[in-house]
Amino acid sequence: MSSGSSTETLTGAEAVRVQRTRILSELLGDLQSLAAAAVATMREEIPAYAAQSPDFHADVRDQVVKHYRAKLAVLLEERTVTFEDIAFTRRASMRRARAGVELADYINAFRVGQQVFWQSVVDRAGHTPAGREAALSLASPLMRYCDFASTHAANAYMEFQQYAAAEAVRESRDLLETLLAGGVPTRGRELAAAQAHGLASRTPLLVVVAALAGSPSAVTTGPDRGADARHAACAAIARTGGNGTRTLSVVRQSEIVAIPVLGPGADPGGLCDRLQEVLESLAGEGVRLAMGISTVAAGPAQIPQAYQEARAVLDFVPEEGGVAALPRITPFQYLALKADDTARHLVDPRITALLSEDRARGGVLTATIRAFAAADLNLRAAAEQLQIHPNTAQYRMRRIQERTGRSLRSINDLVDLLVAIALQDALPTNSGRERLATATNEGRGRADVRSSHEPR
Repeated sequence: MSSGSSTETLTGAEAVRVQRTRILSELLGDLQSLAAAAVATMREEIPAYAAQSPDFHADVRDQVVKHYRAKLAVLLEERTVTFEDIAFTRRASMRRARAGVELADYINAFRVGQQVFWQSVVDRAGHTPAGREAALSLASPLMRYCDFASTHAANAYMEFQQYAAAEAVRESRDLLETLLAGGVPTRGRELAAAQAHGLASRTPLLVVVAALAGSPSAVTTGPDRGADARHAACAAIARTGGNGTRTLSVVRQSEIVAIPVLGPGADPGGLCDRLQEVLESLAGEGVRLAMGISTVAAGPAQIPQAYQEARAVLDFVPEEGGVAALPRITPFQYLALKADDTARHLVDPRITALLSEDRARGGVLTATIRAFAAADLNLRAAAEQLQIHPNTAQYRMRRIQERTGRSLRSINDLVDLLVAIALQDALPTNSGRERLATATNEGRGRADVRSSHEPR
């Protein structure tokens, strides 16, 4: 039975919907040959593509498959295309720019891909009125997808070209090496480059060291495995500068080194937040970073020490990536994170036993110790923070004293307990994310858990 007769008993709208689903399903089943036809047409119509290597053509075919699959998903689900659907275009755009493909040729490739796809829709529509109407109903959403995808691809292409143009100027690399060696530019091109990046003699700044988290194969499928992700991350970090300056950001072998400056009276925490946002945005595109951020340096002369700090603090970042920012960590927390086994052996075994048991039961006693210290030994304020009755807080304090021999109202005893808690938080057996969250105060504000054995 033909596709036309199978829909004769349906209403007009239902018949069109059936035909539309049929067309899209057939395209989805023929994705690979459809992409091959698109690449072949690109090579015929675009000389710059025809002149490229087989690896380039394979990469283009991979991108066409991804675009066609994303396009079909949007059409089948009858929704609007979003950036998440086409996040893979950023690194592809960068590879086309690095390969020397002109922007006009790159956008022309989008046109060709759309043309091949549309012709396939028309061919599968058949000669029935419902089939032709189904094809026509796909025209507008296909145009919207192409416009959306090509616009974002062009923006990513231009963004990388601007970055690559700056990167091609050796002054950026030379300037970074001079600064890391302890030198301070005083004249010539390096001084001009330093001024362009806001690196005046007494400007407060941070040093950022970032590296790809996980295996290189997990972050890119392009021909330059890992390199694309590093350069994309470097370009994104370079945009975090304030006061109208561009952050000095350079790919240095397997790491990215950046030196963002702080404006007068600027909060380093705000800059750390912007860097965190960059990391999260890149993660959405499949690029996962481990990032270390130094303490605030008073000027370029302190960059070597700040660089060592940023590299060292990377040890605090979990394997799946994240940010370890020293401006967010107190000296007390830092010392706990860097403590060795000897420091833990100095803790009273009674305290260690209590904290281990308490962690297994939800950590209510540990939370009480922290809240009491944060409230400057004010029991009522600590109870309010924990959202419990003061009698419950008092009961917990008695339990702690009975088990450990330490009174929370004694400064020396309270310090012993806080040190033991910090050392336990920093144990290597805890996950890297858990240790980092504790050190950077991300765990604050969590609701306390009331024990069923406590008085009400």
